Amino acid sequence: MHPMPMHEDQLLVTTEMVRSLIDDQFPEYADLPVAPVRSEGTVNAIFRIGEHLAARFPLQGDDVATIRFELQAEADAARELLGCIRVPVPAPVAIGEPGACYPMPWSIQTWVPGTTAGTEDVSASDRFARDLAGFIGEVRAIDVAGRIFNGDGRGGDLPDHDEWMDTCFHNSTGLVDVPRLRRIWNRLRRLPKVSPDVMTHGDLTPGNVLVSDGRLAGILDVGGLGPADPALDLVGAWHLLDADRRHLLRHDLGCDELEWERGKAWALQQAMGAVWYYLETNPAMHRMGRDTIERILATESNT
Repeated sequence: MHPMPMHEDQLLVTTEMVRSLIDDQFPEYADLPVAPVRSEGTVNAIFRIGEHLAARFPLQGDDVATIRFELQAEADAARELLGCIRVPVPAPVAIGEPGACYPMPWSIQTWVPGTTAGTEDVSASDRFARDLAGFIGEVRAIDVAGRIFNGDGRGGDLPDHDEWMDTCFHNSTGLVDVPRLRRIWNRLRRLPKVSPDVMTHGDLTPGNVLVSDGRLAGILDVGGLGPADPALDLVGAWHLLDADRRHLLRHDLGCDELEWERGKAWALQQAMGAVWYYLETNPAMHRMGRDTIERILATESNT
C-alpha cells in the first residue's frame, strides 16, 4: 500500500522500479540491496543503495531537459558547498536516465548518516544552535561571483508572495489564527530588503537537517544553493529552535532587527504553505508549519 500522494501529478516510484533502473544503468551496484527511505521530503522519493549511496527520484515530472538541468545544478551546488563548509552534505555520484518504468532523470548521491531534525528534537540544544549558525555563516561567506537572486521562490521581495499568502490564508481557515497571521504578514511584508544578496541554502526545514547527539550532522537538498536575501536561511531558526536558542543563533550571526524580522517573514511564508497543503499527506511538514506559526505568534503579542 502506497502513501497518499502529496501532489496531483505525483509520479509513482517503487522498489522494483528502482532495482530495474539501477541494474540496467549502473550494473556495478547490481549486488547492493535497494530499500525505500521514509522521508519528510516533498520533492524526491529516496532509496538506499547499500550502506553508502542513495538514489533520488523527482516526484513531479516536468520535461526531461528541465529535470536533468535541475539535477546537474544540484550536483554543481553540492560540489561548491563541499569545498567551503565543515558540515557533511551528499556528494554527487551519477545522474541516471529515464527508463521504461520511470520517465525522468534521477540521481545517485552519497548517503549522509544522521537523524532528521523532524525526528530528533534539538530545539533546546545550545550546541545545535551554534552549529546551525556556523553553517549559515559559512554559506554566507561563499563568493556569489557576480550572481544575483534568480527570482524563483523565496529570497527576493516579500510582496511578491502576497497572492500565495492569500491562497494560504484562505485554505488555512480553522487550522490556525488566520486574522492574526494576516496582520503579521501585512507588517512583515513591508520590511525593505537593504542588504545585498549572499549565498544561501534556501530550505533549512527539519527534514533537510540531520542531527546526531544534539549536534548538526549534515545538510540535505542543497540544490537551492544560490544568492538571495541574507535573511532567507534564518527560517531555520524559526523551524528548528526555541526562543533561547534563536537568540543564541541571532547573536552568533550578528543579525540586526531588520534582518531578523525579514527572516521571520520568510519562515511565515513557508510555514503557511506547509500547514494546509500537507495536512493529509505529510504529517511532518504539516507539524513543522504549525510549530513555526506558534513560535511566530508567541513573539507577536501586540497583533
